[in-house]
Formats: sequence, structure tokens, C-alpha cells
Amino acid sequence: MPTATPAGAPARSVPPELARSWLLVSALEQDLDAAWGAGADQVVLDLEDGVDPSLKDAARAAAVERLSAGRRAWVRVNGRASGHWQHDVDALRGLPGLAGVWLSKTESGTQVTETADRLGGDVPVVALVESALGVEEAVGTARARGCFRLAFGSADYRLDTATGAGEVAMGYPRSRLVVASRIGGLPGPIDGPTLGTGHAALREAAEAAAQLGLTGKLCLEPGQVDVVNEALSPTRTDVAWARRFLADFDARGRTVRDSGDLPRLGRAERIERLARAFGVEPR
Repeated sequence: MPTATPAGAPARSVPPELARSWLLVSALEQDLDAAWGAGADQVVLDLEDGVDPSLKDAARAAAVERLSAGRRAWVRVNGRASGHWQHDVDALRGLPGLAGVWLSKTESGTQVTETADRLGGDVPVVALVESALGVEEAVGTARARGCFRLAFGSADYRLDTATGAGEVAMGYPRSRLVVASRIGGLPGPIDGPTLGTGHAALREAAEAAAQLGLTGKLCLEPGQVDVVNEALSPTRTDVAWARRFLADFDARGRTVRDSGDLPRLGRAERIERLARAFGVEPR
């Protein structure tokens, strides 16, 4: 017998390895229907920077209550060096609604593996890289047992390095996470949020990240979700091209005609896979 879809759940289920929009919301938020109903590919309940230190216990209890009552979400836990890490992980272990965790302030693969093991070994961990050391250790983190994807904590990275927010300044750490993800056999990394700007700037930032190879982005409010989803999806024109190419390739018996055929085939197959996952139809 099929399970009923909870009120406010996204109409289309996008697997986390392909997820574009990751909507971060405080675990203390009173009404989460807007978050679950915003169309985000994944929802992340925050126990870390979005929660006042004096309210950490209350936020943890709220997350446990929601994930025990049929809701499904990821949870951003406090970093391994924090005194809250153990309490967060122990409280979340075995909860039916726990999709996975985001590990804040990740600076080594060991921190990821310790988190995954303490959760029982079968819960995916997104390693949130937020410092110069974290960026330089990204390859080891991506290769660590239990690591599911890398994510870029851009605001804390800028604080750590006194780096600006421009594309040039952010190009190195983003590219480093893209290369590390490829070496570690992970899906593309998740970009940090765009703060305090309108939709035009958000779209530009998401498209710039996509050009570097990032395939997801953190959202801080429901209104950002649609913009991010569109910016990180193949365009209808791209889908139309991919389907024409694949149809032609099949019609000629999948015969390679020149050195550009295999790269074009790989691109077309990737576009088609994403189009089906995201429900993008050609013009």
C-alpha cells in the first residue's frame, strides 16, 4: 500500500546526489510547512550557526521530535570540535526521518568517518568545508568513508581568510571542492548561500557556481528555491539538443564518426538524466 505524501512535501522527489536546492532552516522554526512546501530538493534543519548557543538543546529536541513524527530532512550538526557534536549525533541516531547530516566546520576525513560511524555507519554525511584548512584537506575528506558530498561554507571561509566575495576570490576554493569531489568519486559539491541580494544576483551566483562544476546550492529562504532550481537545471534548449543527438546516435547504430562524438554523447546523456530527474521538458 503506497505511503501518503505529507502535506507540504515537494511534488517531485529529487535524489540527494542530484539535489540542487538545499533549504536551510532553523530547527526551532515554529512552522516548517513553508520550508517543506517551497519545492526545495532537500530540507536541512539547522542546529549550528542558525541557533543561539543558549538554545542548542531546545533546537536538538525540536529536530528529534519532527524527525520522529514522519517528517524527513537532513540536519546540520555542530562541528566535530564542538562540545555539542556528540549530543547532536547521539540524539539523531536511528531516527526514521533522518535523511543524513551536514557536518559543520569539516577539516579532515577523520571527522566525517567518526560522524558516520557514530550514526551507525549507514547515514550519509555532507562535509561542510568552511576554512582554509578544510579547503586544502578537501581531497582527503572526499575520499573518507561516509562522505556523501562536499559543501562550501563560503561565509565562514571568507571570515577565516579575509577573502572577498567576488567570483575571482571564490574561484579557487570552489574549484578545489569540485576537483576533490571528482577524485573522491562524489557528486558535484554544494555551493554556499548568496546573502542579502535579489533574485538577479542569486541567479548570477548560481550560474557562476555551475560554470565551475558545483551542482547544488544552499538556500536561506523559501523564495530562493525556484531561482536556484532553474539556474542549476539544464535549459529546455539543452534538453532538446540532447534528445536530438541521442536519437541520431541511436539511429546510426551508435557508431562514432569523429573524435567529438564521445564527449558529445557524455554531455547528452548527462543532460537527459538530469532532465528526467528534474522534470525539464524541451521546447
